[in-house]
Amino acid sequence: MSALFCHHALLPEGWRNDVLLRWNAAGLLTEVTPDTAAPADVETARLVLPGMVNLHSHSFQRALSGMTEIAGDSPDSFWTWRDLMYRFARQITPEQMEAIAAQLFSECLRHGYTSVCEFHYVHRQPDGALYPDIAETARRVIDGARLAGIGITMLPVLYSYAGFGEQPLKPEQARFRTGADEVLEIVAALEPLRGAAVEVGVAPHSLRAASVAQIEAVLAGLPAGRPVHVHIAEQMGEVRQCQDHSGRRPVQYLFDNLPIDGRWCLVHATHLDEAEVALVAGSGAVAGLCPTTEANLGDGLFPLAPYLAQGGRFGVGSDSHVSHSPVEELRWLEYGQRLVRQQRNIAVAPGERRVGSHLWQAALAGGAQAAGRAVGALAPGLSADVLVLDDSHPNLYGLAAPDVLNGFIFSGNDNLVRDVLAGGRWVVRSQEHVAQPAIAARFRQTLAELRELRT
Repeated sequence: MSALFCHHALLPEGWRNDVLLRWNAAGLLTEVTPDTAAPADVETARLVLPGMVNLHSHSFQRALSGMTEIAGDSPDSFWTWRDLMYRFARQITPEQMEAIAAQLFSECLRHGYTSVCEFHYVHRQPDGALYPDIAETARRVIDGARLAGIGITMLPVLYSYAGFGEQPLKPEQARFRTGADEVLEIVAALEPLRGAAVEVGVAPHSLRAASVAQIEAVLAGLPAGRPVHVHIAEQMGEVRQCQDHSGRRPVQYLFDNLPIDGRWCLVHATHLDEAEVALVAGSGAVAGLCPTTEANLGDGLFPLAPYLAQGGRFGVGSDSHVSHSPVEELRWLEYGQRLVRQQRNIAVAPGERRVGSHLWQAALAGGAQAAGRAVGALAPGLSADVLVLDDSHPNLYGLAAPDVLNGFIFSGNDNLVRDVLAGGRWVVRSQEHVAQPAIAARFRQTLAELRELRT
């Protein structure tokens, strides 16, 4: 069926009633008509939202969930977690990456993400040699996305150094090593896969892992308009290292050396001073915020209130996948701000005083921009990415449409997403992914294999 009649649907201009959605075989919306009658032969739904974009994912880390929550003899931090992640990454095969990605993406779909930006850096074999197909592992993750039915922006990572000043990589980073030419070769190899459901950009890993000259070379060879993502200012340790190396904080150093504009997504950007907040907000770039991972790793809190006050754009991602829910990311984003400011109702705008509505719609817009795909709204020409909420659930029962997103985000922990359409294909029905038995079986086998190696 290529149509859906919605009693209440969130359109770009706000909630509208009696909306008919139609989409074509390519999975693109062709008709979005409010205030119309329901055709006799069309499925109906009561509460409908556009699907959310997950703008930052390292899919293989899904298999690490719960395995890093054991304290060491000295204080634990992002850096001790990273050492554990490196050891884990050395073992994974391309086939296992695909199985993990499919499981993760099926979970993301069930919770309301219909697109993902994959910040992909495990490109080499365990011994550090390239695969015969330089894009082997990236293809496997894209295959996992195709199996699950989620749209994907693949971001091959530029990763050459272990720290500022072009420090040589450590042995445990051998699988990540890429230079500018190799990244562009991966991008070119993936070109035939691009389409309505797949985009390909790039991701300089960070200023400590890629030099300015390398990033310039990648930008020069990248087709126009492609998305560019970078980790930046996630940890205070990184800020201090950058200051020691350059005399500047990371975001200031980035803006001093590279042309930052709307195709950039600055992932985390946790530790900004006032001048850097203004730089990011004024550039048109998207701040890629991952509150559950940033909390899990002890990163810190993004300065959301001053950033929004200056018109800054943001989206959310699940990063290391301690959560697969956009609701949880947005809730953590708002609640973190309330705790640090000792105030309530932070993420609002002059035209939208409902916190849930502002968070969802702002994250939609920022996520779509970061993905570089035609997503993020229920409008003709965009991907048919639709969430049908469970209107029978007590958390939503009786709410007027404008209050639905507040109820969706700030009421309890049940998953309120009932059905999911992604790229014109129903991939979740009654909260079950349509391919879950096969996906779960492969994932269970992969976990068994990896844990056997670990022991």
